[in-house]
Amino acid sequence: MNLTELNRIATAMVVPGKGILAADESSGTIKKRFDAIGVASTEESRRAYREMLFRSKEAMSQYISGVILYDETIWQDAKDGTPLVKLIEQSGAIPGIKVDEGTQGLPMCPGELVTVGLDKLAERLKTYYERGARFAKWRAVIDIASGIPSMTAISVNAHALARYAALCQAAQIVPIVEPEVLMDGDHDIDRCYEVTSRVLNKTFQELRVQRVALEGMVLKPNMAVSGKKCAKQASVEEVAEKTIRLLRACVPAAVPGIAFLSGGQSDEAATAHLNAMHKLGPLPWGLTFSYGRALQAAPQKAWSGKAENVAAGQNAFSHRARMNGLASRGEWQSSLEQKAA
Repeated sequence: MNLTELNRIATAMVVPGKGILAADESSGTIKKRFDAIGVASTEESRRAYREMLFRSKEAMSQYISGVILYDETIWQDAKDGTPLVKLIEQSGAIPGIKVDEGTQGLPMCPGELVTVGLDKLAERLKTYYERGARFAKWRAVIDIASGIPSMTAISVNAHALARYAALCQAAQIVPIVEPEVLMDGDHDIDRCYEVTSRVLNKTFQELRVQRVALEGMVLKPNMAVSGKKCAKQASVEEVAEKTIRLLRACVPAAVPGIAFLSGGQSDEAATAHLNAMHKLGPLPWGLTFSYGRALQAAPQKAWSGKAENVAAGQNAFSHRARMNGLASRGEWQSSLEQKAA
């Protein structure tokens, strides 16, 4: 393991002003999103859509540091025969790959899930590295509801995250460690804070046990937010203050950076929250975004599967990337959204 190189890549992934595009939707997830815009989800339509994003010169060169790909996408070529991985590299961004294989029910823990995909991961990482991937992602899912999460669910998912991270570093790939506490319930922000604290503490305990070099990883956590069904939604300022307090308490300064997931927040809310956190610095780690839907919803709608709409889709993508790039420096203002509307 070359830790110097891993640290270089991890640091580049969270460089100020740029963030990570999560374009790793499973075939099932992207079908739902294409259904919403009236586009049939085929291998060709998925390729065309992602090629549109990766050829967005302004967004990719100025605001995107890395792209998380799905297994199908990393092997696809653009219409002119150029591997999509090469399009990403040519823009100056770093290609990455989602390596978990989804979730399944956790035995003896009703309503809870465990992420799977460790079998033969070492072999898969080797082929992904040869294709050009320099970082990977594994997502653990922790739900909040009556009586859950259990310590069992937190422990087994943290253990799997750490095993995955160790395998990545052994393959000279930077692991994005993503323990996501879902925001789907009716819990308040304090309950989210408490559960996320437990999850992060257990995750870092397991990372140390598995001898993962913290200097060669990136953390992708949820923010401390109210559940979607909670009657009282926390303000932007409260989300920022409690999230930063949580991270300061749980995330070692050795970690080069933190790239938030959006987790179902609206486009503008995800941007506003990230921006507000940068008002609370200086921070011991880089702090940026690793958004999927919050970067892609607008370009998907503008594109709508039509070749004549590629430019409109790229403009929408560039706008959202720029807004989040500004937020990752604490320079975003809501008036910038209004001007673009």
